[in-house]
Amino acid sequence: MPYAAITFRVKPGHEEEIRRIFAESPRLDSPVVTDEQGREVARLLGTAAFVKDDVLVRVIHYEGDFSAVGRHLARQRNIHTIEGRLQPYLAERRATETEEGFTAFFQNALMRCVFHAESEAQPMGA
Repeated sequence: MPYAAITFRVKPGHEEEIRRIFAESPRLDSPVVTDEQGREVARLLGTAAFVKDDVLVRVIHYEGDFSAVGRHLARQRNIHTIEGRLQPYLAERRATETEEGFTAFFQNALMRCVFHAESEAQPMGA
């Protein structure tokens, strides 16, 4: 299953505040991503956020059409909650209030994947 990562700059020294924002944020309305006809085109499997100094990286584990994932996230209430709470800690303000603005930011902040490997799942202790 693929992963994607987005990165953005934050003001250093606010790691605990940023951790709290993600920890206290509401969950997605749905991990299922549908197209305009209501067909499932992707699924969000998990997400994680990492912060060090002035860099925040959000890793997204998904399957399916990643461009649809970006559009789906742009419509999610919890994403806008996180974005609003992060604003004071961002190094640069960004316009993510609209679906178009969020989608543009998402595409611009997307990191290039240079390596991805998966192993077959093995039970622990096997």
